[in-house]
Amino acid sequence: MDPPPPRAPATIADVARRAGVGVGTVSRVLNDSPQVRPRTRERVETAIDELDFRPSPAARSLSLGRTQSIGVVVPLVTSPSAMQRLGGFISVMTKSTYDVVLFDVEQPSQGDEHLRRLSHGGGADGVLVVSLQPSDEQVERFVASRTPVVLLDAAHPRLAHVTIDDVEGGRLAARHLLDLGHRRIAYVGDAPTGFGWGSHRRTGYEDALRAAGLEPEEGLAREGAHAREVAQAQAAELLALPEPPTAVFAASDTQALGVLDAARDAGVRVPGALSVIGFDDLEVAEVARLTTVRQPLRESGVRAAELLLELVAGRDDGDRHEVLPLEVVARGTTGPPPA
Repeated sequence: MDPPPPRAPATIADVARRAGVGVGTVSRVLNDSPQVRPRTRERVETAIDELDFRPSPAARSLSLGRTQSIGVVVPLVTSPSAMQRLGGFISVMTKSTYDVVLFDVEQPSQGDEHLRRLSHGGGADGVLVVSLQPSDEQVERFVASRTPVVLLDAAHPRLAHVTIDDVEGGRLAARHLLDLGHRRIAYVGDAPTGFGWGSHRRTGYEDALRAAGLEPEEGLAREGAHAREVAQAQAAELLALPEPPTAVFAASDTQALGVLDAARDAGVRVPGALSVIGFDDLEVAEVARLTTVRQPLRESGVRAAELLLELVAGRDDGDRHEVLPLEVVARGTTGPPPA
């Protein structure tokens, strides 16, 4: 004897008929609305159990006015630091009910367009903005649309953010070299870009030199595109000076690797003749035994995700401005200056 055909899934209308209420009442019960009498709620919940009703996630999202998605706006998404931050963020979001929609930014104008669309509301239930500084006008639109937003590696007084103190990071790097006895310390970092990235780490480096009684020399500073090969060319220039530096602070590990490439090509021993310190503590830094200023990249992504989920859920208990700690990790590329 053939088995009976499978029963069609129950609909919200079936639940309403079984409970003797309207479809709207069932919807309010499913959305946990307080506007339903306890006895009526009990009848609806009993009908749901008896019919084994399973509401459609898409329909429920529409009824709640939500997209069940989180928008992430990030420049140069394939860069190592962005990948580590996103790795932490995604590790938290995969345990939630939200999909992550990534908006990669290659040009500043793309970032402006993505932020404009998302700030109108309805495009996502929450937004993470990574390493981009939104304008006051963009912030105002997000606030007006009541879209939960968290900035990561950027800060604004009106938005929640998770960041580090880049100026202090520059000070830490320079102090490490100064404490080893270096006095002729060069800097290799990023030129100003349309993304709004500043030279805060250079500011900290110069502050530390002045505190030690040294005036920063413009001839020992190089800024350019954020690329290993660019830093390599800049370091080659520094090493060819009549009086080359005994140490280099590179504003990122990627650039520090370029400095190490230049030292190898010039036959300059590291750390015997040249000390090099980077910034970030990317995974490659440990492999290269690079001394660096560690910022908690993955942990910052985790914290940004936790914070954004709290805001999306309506839990906002005040101060949402978090500055994560930095530390120098001494490995094999720094030591005392040559005698």
